[in-house]
Amino acid sequence: MNKSIENTIFLPNFCDVYPVFVGILVTELLAFVLILTPLSQTGYDWIYIVNKDIFLDLAMVSLFLLWVTLTSMSVFCVVRPWLCYVKNDLIVAFLSYLIILLMTFIVSECAWHLNLAISSPLLIHHWLFVGRNVGMSAIISAIALRYFYIQYYWKKEVEANANSRAQALQARIRPHFLFNCMNTIASLIRFQPKKAEQVVEEFADLFRASLSDSKMCVTFQEEVTLCRQYLDIETVRIGERLQVIWHIESIPKDALLPQLSLQPLLENAVYHGIQPLAEGGTIVITGKFEGHTIQIDIENPLAETLSPHQGNRIAQENIQERLLILYGSEGALNIQRYANTYHVTLIFPYQK
Repeated sequence: MNKSIENTIFLPNFCDVYPVFVGILVTELLAFVLILTPLSQTGYDWIYIVNKDIFLDLAMVSLFLLWVTLTSMSVFCVVRPWLCYVKNDLIVAFLSYLIILLMTFIVSECAWHLNLAISSPLLIHHWLFVGRNVGMSAIISAIALRYFYIQYYWKKEVEANANSRAQALQARIRPHFLFNCMNTIASLIRFQPKKAEQVVEEFADLFRASLSDSKMCVTFQEEVTLCRQYLDIETVRIGERLQVIWHIESIPKDALLPQLSLQPLLENAVYHGIQPLAEGGTIVITGKFEGHTIQIDIENPLAETLSPHQGNRIAQENIQERLLILYGSEGALNIQRYANTYHVTLIFPYQK
């Protein structure tokens, strides 16, 4: 099923393991509450626990409640794809409410006829047993559906705020990128007009590609293509002083990462690593793909007398914050500076 359609409903996907596990856990906690509740009433004391097999009651109550829970979740697993096409949350909630009550009624009927009803003076009549179960189910299911509704829209609001923040951070990268490229063109116009014309053409293609898609994430192949175009521009300006080595064969081309996350790091490597050195140097990009994690290391030479520029930190902090917003603790930007080399490592989970 299309994920964009599947995510339009506030009900959890009970075909997944985690929601089923949580449902079973909550059901068992409810069984404990129902068994311990009589101890608060007059006439119930420790003698009740000693003389009565309370563990047998717990097992029977747990069995009955698990039947109700698992059958309801099984039905939701089947009908959820159709409920996703219902645009009205009130209708979805009403249908879900009826499903839970219907499953409770059916399981109660089966339990009564199989003599699994808990023996108690209050449950001597068939319809009293069924009515109590349906009534309790009506209250608990109403609370559960309300919780699912609030959690769903709270999560959507958090995601919307995070996306807005990430897009704002990404928008700050573009002027910085445009400014540096325009400086490159300006430095070539007077003394190397032909190269300046070539750079303008390449820059037009590059900037058109970066603006053609407003997606927050792009594939690794698309980001690498943009980086290569940028490095071609810098090669025209710096010449043979700039050498680049790529070792990225192990990284899946369809892996998603934040747009304009590698290019600013390479830009820093050129401006703060290669350009200040008279002899130039080599930028080495190494990619590793282990399990579910992708790691990209960018290494460049560093002049001993060079002091870090403020813009260097701005770009890195921007990327680091975007990784945190998109991936949480799974995304990171690690920086290591040695005497003559500078290492930046980009870490993010594999998503396609």
